[in-house]
Amino acid sequence: MIVLAVALTVAMPQEPEQEQRVTRRDLPAAVARTVDAQARGATIRGYSREKEHGQIFYEVALRVNGHSRDVLMDTAGAVVEVEEQVDIATLPAAVHEGLIAAAGSGKLRSVESVTRGGQTAYEGRVFTNGKWLEIKVGPDGKPLH
Repeated sequence: MIVLAVALTVAMPQEPEQEQRVTRRDLPAAVARTVDAQARGATIRGYSREKEHGQIFYEVALRVNGHSRDVLMDTAGAVVEVEEQVDIATLPAAVHEGLIAAAGSGKLRSVESVTRGGQTAYEGRVFTNGKWLEIKVGPDGKPLH
């Protein structure tokens, strides 16, 4: 059931996002407070405002301990999604094996964990046949579509 929820959340077709770079001054007060909490010990790389499914969200792009971390918040400052770069060597075995299997003959170049609604999935960027593809697996390593 949990994997299915992740699959539906991650794999649902999304309408084109309308992302716009903003400054800290443009953030609602509640979002700014969440940014302050999420950015402790991190470097802020930028902010954006985006519209998904008719709702407005704010995102802060962070650099934490040498890797990227993006935090998506609603207008009330609640964290909706966290995307975090993951070192391939530190992945759980099932996730690593699932990504390698999904990559096929392609080369797995980078991985992000994506946590939304308390569920985590993994997205890998694969270079194959001269183009980039994105593959997704659940915490059990099974493909998500």
